Amino acid sequence: MSNRDPNIGGAAMILAAGLGSRMRPLTDTCPKPLIEVKGRSLIDRSVDRIRDAGIDRIVVNMHYLADQIEAWAAQQDDPPIVLSDERTSLLDTGGGVAKVLGALGGGSFFVFNSDSFWVDGSKPALERMRALWSDDDMDCMLLLADPAHSVGFDGGADFSMDDAGRLQRFGGDGKGYIYCGCYLVSPRLFASAPDGAFSMNVLWNEALVKGRLFGLVHDGLWLHVGTPAAIKEAEDALDGPM
Repeated sequence: MSNRDPNIGGAAMILAAGLGSRMRPLTDTCPKPLIEVKGRSLIDRSVDRIRDAGIDRIVVNMHYLADQIEAWAAQQDDPPIVLSDERTSLLDTGGGVAKVLGALGGGSFFVFNSDSFWVDGSKPALERMRALWSDDDMDCMLLLADPAHSVGFDGGADFSMDDAGRLQRFGGDGKGYIYCGCYLVSPRLFASAPDGAFSMNVLWNEALVKGRLFGLVHDGLWLHVGTPAAIKEAEDALDGPM
């Protein structure tokens, strides 16, 4: 029997409603979450991490080529997938989560992007995030990557972090980190959420001002798969030494 607090990361949502424009032509006929890297789809790789963490409540949103996401979800039964249908109204990264808060329980929960995954280091990343979570001090904790341990990402750093783990937007000086596409969040962060579609950056900025946005640097390899070329980069990295 696990002694883990069920109010910390007891549910997870995977954002799978994006159009996958940068992944064309592959996404002309297949939604990006179902694109495969070394024979396993991106969304299945997220589900693997969620299952390994003992999470039994998973919500997935869908919009583009939603029938294929539905067919994938119908094959999942451990645990079954709860679908959030955004076919008529795409809600962006924040609105999609806000729509399904009731299905994610009353405690903090994880949110995953579906265009990246990681190789765990000495301890699973989700376990590390749960262990570091402080409900008194935090509204959200982002999993971050050191650019030196990242594959397939062609952007710049997103955040800097102080010694206590509090985040600020990266201004170009000092050490910068990349957002890994996974975070642990309290539902209270959504108390001021706008109606309809909005970016999660709106709420992260509110948490930044309050000093309640924290980060954890991943100690393994992070792989971003946003373009067709990035698939081979990821596969080559997985075949190489870790």
